Amino acid sequence: MRAEHEAEFREFVTGRTERLRVFAYLCCGDWHRAEDAVQTALIRLYGAWNRARKISVDPYVRRIIVNVLIDEHRLSWFRRVNIGGDEAGPARATAVDGQRTDQRLMLTEALQHLPRRQRAAVVLRFWEDLPVEQTAQIMGCSTGAVKNLTMRGLATLRGLLTDSVLDDIQGATS
Repeated sequence: MRAEHEAEFREFVTGRTERLRVFAYLCCGDWHRAEDAVQTALIRLYGAWNRARKISVDPYVRRIIVNVLIDEHRLSWFRRVNIGGDEAGPARATAVDGQRTDQRLMLTEALQHLPRRQRAAVVLRFWEDLPVEQTAQIMGCSTGAVKNLTMRGLATLRGLLTDSVLDDIQGATS
């Protein structure tokens, strides 16, 4: 890789790593796995930087993260158990208002009950605020599949969360 491409890659990594970690955490629910997935994705991105920078890099690296997390789940032969208690991470205490923090924690917890592909679709569509077409490209599926996964994921979230929490959340975002 040439020096100017190396500098572009370095700048991308320093500017986006934290956001990618949060994205990966929302997809898997474990800060350690999220960090591992981001590191693996960045290693793969480094190898494909010349190709990736010609297209849009952000969707490319998000797709790598989703694929890493799905592949890790498929290939793992043991169940991971958290024996250390709660994990600390940046999304834990970002809201100033205590009620919004509680809502955010409830939403994050509820996301962990979704199947992986539904969770990825919901996170890409609503957390990352991506359109259906770009989400489909990242996930490697059709737009209809993204719509279906999103619909089912939102239905599951509605079932998990109480109506008052959803009303509070909708009121806070309005």
